[in-house]
Amino acid sequence: MVARGVPAITLAAVAALDLTESSNWWRDINESPLWQDRIFHLLAILYGIVAAVALVQLVRIQLRVPEYGWTTQKVFHFLNFLVNGVRCFVFVFRRDVQKLQPEIVQHILLDVPSLAFFTTYALLVLFWAEIYYQARAVSTDGLRPSFYTINAVVYVIQIALWLILWWKPISVLVILSKMFFAGVSLFAALGFLLYGGRLFLMLQRFPVESKGRRKKLQEVGYVTTICFSCFLIRCVMMCFNAFDKAADLDVLDHPILNFIYYLLVEILPSSLVLFILRKLPPKRGITQYHPIR
Repeated sequence: MVARGVPAITLAAVAALDLTESSNWWRDINESPLWQDRIFHLLAILYGIVAAVALVQLVRIQLRVPEYGWTTQKVFHFLNFLVNGVRCFVFVFRRDVQKLQPEIVQHILLDVPSLAFFTTYALLVLFWAEIYYQARAVSTDGLRPSFYTINAVVYVIQIALWLILWWKPISVLVILSKMFFAGVSLFAALGFLLYGGRLFLMLQRFPVESKGRRKKLQEVGYVTTICFSCFLIRCVMMCFNAFDKAADLDVLDHPILNFIYYLLVEILPSSLVLFILRKLPPKRGITQYHPIR
């Protein structure tokens, strides 16, 4: 019901004005250099914290079992430190990065950590696949060569796309590069679903009184869910990024979108996984430690 003496068109105009004002905050923040710096520096701080946690955990593991060299667990934490450290550096100097020429250098600095992130968590899939097949008395000889081959193919294709973009930067190739990342992310998500799911179901069939069964079951279930979700979100976001300019993650004036994206697909998953996998190998002399190499 319209109030007496107040034209309906006036009320509609006021409502439209309120809606416009409430939606302008997103644009105002995106276009503000001050807020851009604040958001990207916040991202850098968060990445720096995750990198520091991964490094501390790596040092703790090395001090606990120095004689076993670079085990899968150590490599996983080192790669986490590397990925998050590079991200921190890039976001601290984001304005300088966006001035680099040729433009392909900017894409490389943003894409290399994404490739390393894929390798880091593909290593976790490999670890679980080895556990699963060893428990079923199946040979694991082909797993590591497959891991190296898959990673080599991914890196070679991406490097080829960079070189082509450097030679002739056309929009179709930029879209193709982003869709390639989306496909890689989907592949990683399916890997977690396959081997994390298999390992989870296998642990469920163990006797209830098995030592550590419940804790390991929760660990595998949580990590599988987190990693599957983060790679699936990355896949969807990269698809939008490829075809919608408003969802472009490579530009400085989309800080809110960048913050949400990197928080959901890298910072939060890495933090949760590092927390869940924080357990150290047993001390020497108490029990025998058998690392999967």
